[in-house]
Amino acid sequence: MSDTPARLLKLLSLLQTPREWPGGELAERLDVSPRTIRRDIDRLRDLGYPVEASRGSVGGYRLVAGAAMPPLLLDDEEAVAIAVGLRAGAGHAIEGVDEASVRALAKLEQVLPSRLRHRVSVLQNATVPLTRGDGSTIDPRTLTTLASAATGRERLRFAYRSGDGTLTKRQVEPYRLVSTGQRWYLVAYDIGREDWRTFRVDRVGEPYATGARFTPRPLPVEGAGSDADGGTGSGDAATFLARSMRRMQPELRLDVWFGGPAEFVAARLPAHLGAPEPDGEGGCRLRASCTDSLEWVALRLALVDCEFSVQGPPQLVAYLEGLGVRLTRAARPADRHRRPGDRHRPTRPEQGERGEQG
Repeated sequence: MSDTPARLLKLLSLLQTPREWPGGELAERLDVSPRTIRRDIDRLRDLGYPVEASRGSVGGYRLVAGAAMPPLLLDDEEAVAIAVGLRAGAGHAIEGVDEASVRALAKLEQVLPSRLRHRVSVLQNATVPLTRGDGSTIDPRTLTTLASAATGRERLRFAYRSGDGTLTKRQVEPYRLVSTGQRWYLVAYDIGREDWRTFRVDRVGEPYATGARFTPRPLPVEGAGSDADGGTGSGDAATFLARSMRRMQPELRLDVWFGGPAEFVAARLPAHLGAPEPDGEGGCRLRASCTDSLEWVALRLALVDCEFSVQGPPQLVAYLEGLGVRLTRAARPADRHRRPGDRHRPTRPEQGERGEQG
């Protein structure tokens, strides 16, 4: 194989398999001399690939972990497997799967040949994941479109459905994607409204990049500036989103006692609520603050599946009292047939879901 770049790529592909390759076998595979293999190994090392050589009569080469992540060479099957896995994770706002997975998916799909993109789409459409969680599912193509536009500093257009069902057309300068563990949000400057907005990604429809480039504006986060290069500090975006949520949804200061071990309770609560502390008598107590809805918090507390008592806040206590009455009534056969006017009576005034502010 006389084409040096092609030979290096083939050599790299062989070395990325988890085994040690004798120099003679590599020379035979690539139809070159052992001396050429040694020179090619030196070229890969110069490019940042940590190739380790073992000494002896049958010495060989293998790729080891280095100080930095060099570019990977994937075959068709590996590329499809990684893309499908990233899509499955990114499509659900799973705690721990943050924007890094979306950026990786956007980079991979950008360079996938059309035949492989088709295979990924076929596999994705033919499978239905069985997931647990409270977040809405999202088309991974929407996430990768938003991530690519934010990284490339390219304006976006999309349709947006607000909490009350109103549909609007938006043109924005995307700043950052933020995952809360339950949902994905886009922090962006809304050109039409001349102000910053946060958008729930599961309410974004038909996004496409316009091709128009922009210079990122400084994000107005109190007490934290943007990066020195005018870039996109993810901490700033997360702080901005958290403050936007607090303005739209009052903060709840939880004080809850559970009649079960702290380890048992912690395994059944979302991590963002924090860890309960043992009370020394077989139970535990959770003190935390959150901006989740009363309905969601009440449901998650009940799903812990042990006795619990809410000491605060008062509005959560009142909501649980009303919910308990409804659940008790629903479990009694004599009370199942009620007047139509009582069927959907809420325990407190209904509130719209939080979403794009303003």
